[in-house]
Amino acid sequence: MAKARLTDFTGAEIRPGVVITYASRRGNRVAQTEAVVLQTCSRKQAGRVVPVLKVKPTGRESGISGRKTISVRTVGAEHAVVIGEAPAQ
Repeated sequence: MAKARLTDFTGAEIRPGVVITYASRRGNRVAQTEAVVLQTCSRKQAGRVVPVLKVKPTGRESGISGRKTISVRTVGAEHAVVIGEAPAQ
């Protein structure tokens, strides 16, 4: 049996190489952060299997202050939205 595709709420497939946006905590506020998906995986949390994404932020995000580090992050896939393909490097 094949694995099911991981999609956002619009039905767009979340796969390595796409650009997504997700909500990130910035102190007492929330900012929208743009990132490139590096890997899709799953984690067992509270007895359920939850899809998670390893992402690398691009540095573009909402808010007044900019991001200090561009390190790889692990985020939940349920609140990510695909916004396009990553530019070729």
